[in-house]
Amino acid sequence: MQSIAEKIGCVAETLRSWVQRAEAQADPRRNAALADRERLKQLERKNAELKRANEILRKASAFLAQVQLDRRGKY
Repeated sequence: MQSIAEKIGCVAETLRSWVQRAEAQADPRRNAALADRERLKQLERKNAELKRANEILRKASAFLAQVQLDRRGKY
């Protein structure tokens, strides 16, 4: 694979991933598994993003609650 990669001007890892993708597309079972893995990665990224957003909102809520308590004590 290394020699072929050099002949077409890419690295062996790139060529290997192209071959794997072509083989997966040719086999419907592997194609479905590949699609499932991609969907899982996408959902995991979205989940992490939502967790970060929830943490920010949780901290903002706590901060605003504390500000409200502080304001009540001054009046």
